Amino acid sequence: MAPTDKTPKSTVPGSTVPGGTAPSRVDKAPDTTPTTSASSSAVTPGKTVVADGVVAKVAGIAAREVPGVFALGGGTARAFGALRDVIGTTDLGQGVRVEVGETQVAADVTIVVEYPAPMHTVAEQVRAAVARTIEQLGGREVAEVNVAIDDVHIPGDDDADDDSPRESRVS
Repeated sequence: MAPTDKTPKSTVPGSTVPGGTAPSRVDKAPDTTPTTSASSSAVTPGKTVVADGVVAKVAGIAAREVPGVFALGGGTARAFGALRDVIGTTDLGQGVRVEVGETQVAADVTIVVEYPAPMHTVAEQVRAAVARTIEQLGGREVAEVNVAIDDVHIPGDDDADDDSPRESRVS
């Protein structure tokens, strides 16, 4: 008879089990906060679930409102965003990836900074705005907000008026 492994598996949040998944950045503890109704003072039992996409959208809106942020997302995401804009739809969560736990949220935001805004200042303001908005609107503690600056937008580079006549390069 082969010996069996009686070593208990780790149940610590954020730990990994060999062959398991990557560690979680947020807690997965059950939320025991009661939900109250605005119309009465009695506690109504139940659970509120907020989808990751909703939190990403709220974070994206908050990040776009920071002065010095030109756009959200990397080059490919912005290209698809431009196509969506042409057909009249907008992805407000573009450039934002979130991990939503029971009581915490972790967010990764990719931005393009407007030149000559100080990049570190814009990143700090994005971090603060996203955390504040998630806490206020989402009712979750923010574990971390990571900001990646993907590009710098220089005014005039791609802002040329499309209606202006262009010189022909060939005759």
